[in-house]
Amino acid sequence: MKQQLNDMCGEMRNVLQENILSFWMNHMVDADNGGFYGRMDGEGVLHRDAPKGAILHARILWTFSAAYRMLGNKDYLVMATRAKRFIIDHFYDSDNGGIYWSVEADGTPIDTKKQIYAIAFTIYGLSEYYRAVGDKEALDMAISLYHDIEKHSFDSVKNGYCEALTKEWHEIADMRLSEKDANERKTMNTHLHILEAYANLYRVWHDETLARQLHNLIMIFVEKIVDKETGHLQLFFDDDWNNRHNITSYGHDIEASWLIHEAAIVLDDEELFKTIEPTIVNIAKAATEGFTPDGGMIYEQEKDSGVIDADRHW
Repeated sequence: MKQQLNDMCGEMRNVLQENILSFWMNHMVDADNGGFYGRMDGEGVLHRDAPKGAILHARILWTFSAAYRMLGNKDYLVMATRAKRFIIDHFYDSDNGGIYWSVEADGTPIDTKKQIYAIAFTIYGLSEYYRAVGDKEALDMAISLYHDIEKHSFDSVKNGYCEALTKEWHEIADMRLSEKDANERKTMNTHLHILEAYANLYRVWHDETLARQLHNLIMIFVEKIVDKETGHLQLFFDDDWNNRHNITSYGHDIEASWLIHEAAIVLDDEELFKTIEPTIVNIAKAATEGFTPDGGMIYEQEKDSGVIDADRHW
């Protein structure tokens, strides 16, 4: 059994380094404009003039930072630093704070809305870069973005975080993360990735208010987002936490079960562990309903109609 596990780990590491990370390093670096190209289609055709997204660059930043921290390959640090530089120089709104949603290939802002999901991912990436190399600029930026979220997005009356705002942090009509999402003020997905970002930031910045808000996020999942009857996550909410969209997203169930657990580990709160353990086990069990006989997982199901989206995303 031990040898099988070693073989599996070796295979996974090989795929990570020789396929996934090498793909981004060899094909997606924009040497002319900085950062990384925004699009390559399914036929392998590179779209050099495609817009660049904040989430793409934040995820690249986290990935190569974590890879460098774990594996020590200095080429990964070069990629992480490239992503950090492009985010700070082109996605950061130096006048109003926050992160733009997208920019042109040359870094000129296109969509300047403040999608909190994207800001959370940027905190996640910057804090991981700090974990890897101790870069003060990255930590300072992550902390600044955390304060932006708390100042402009946190609902101190009804709890939770709103989905999106304008460039100047005003109300915005269309708050959706994508066209397939419901246009609701609060979503599971954004709260999940604020939770993830705050947990990673707390690893490197032990701020009491951050700890309190991270604890609060965990309890929002336990008390508001998880359906206590089914164990599944509810996805879309109005300001008062009413859910009118009965959709099950199986991959998010799995993701939430370990991200909530990870956040509790970071806080090192024994009482919190006792509170959340039954919930995270129930979420993980509920997610198994989405498994298919061939080892895959369906994307989601609309519970009221019974319609299943059987695409494989997760």
